[in-house]
Amino acid sequence: MRDAQTVGQVADDIKATDVGKRYARALFELAQDAGATAQVEADLVSLRKAWFESADLRRLLTSPSFTVADKGAGLAAIADKAKLHTVTRKFLGLLAANRRAQSLVEVIDGFRRLSADKRGVVAAEVVTALPMSPAQSKGVAAALRQALGRDPEISTRVDPAILGGIKVRVGSRLFDASLKSKLDSLKFALKRA
Repeated sequence: MRDAQTVGQVADDIKATDVGKRYARALFELAQDAGATAQVEADLVSLRKAWFESADLRRLLTSPSFTVADKGAGLAAIADKAKLHTVTRKFLGLLAANRRAQSLVEVIDGFRRLSADKRGVVAAEVVTALPMSPAQSKGVAAALRQALGRDPEISTRVDPAILGGIKVRVGSRLFDASLKSKLDSLKFALKRA
């Protein structure tokens, strides 16, 4: 039973990622055509931050309890309050209308990868349990620059659930040196022993 659930979850994750990539590509092309790539990307960065900071926003966009109209109205209200670019506003409406609002983060991540590739930099997401100091941020940037051979464009996120350590995602690669991951590995090893 658990294996079937795991396979189902992986299939759902792959499906969501594919949807996110397709929508990200479409949004990127629209933003380029409008000459607003930087503005749309700035909008998306603020939306991504709001997603992780607001449980209400995540609930609104992921819960089947809310209608398409509710999700669209919620995204429109956010767009108005944040004064988002017209391309971003219209795209959020399309995302809600097509029942893809739950894929917002995947779309944002895909857009940021496309934009970084266009600029010749590598997008990296760094997750820590506590906010990093400026010295730690510089150290992570230097280590990524050396490992990747290109300048990284780093976005940071604080997630207390990892307990400690660091997680770095560059494209589809994940370096997980979090305490939670190490404890999970130890727990798994002890169960097998």
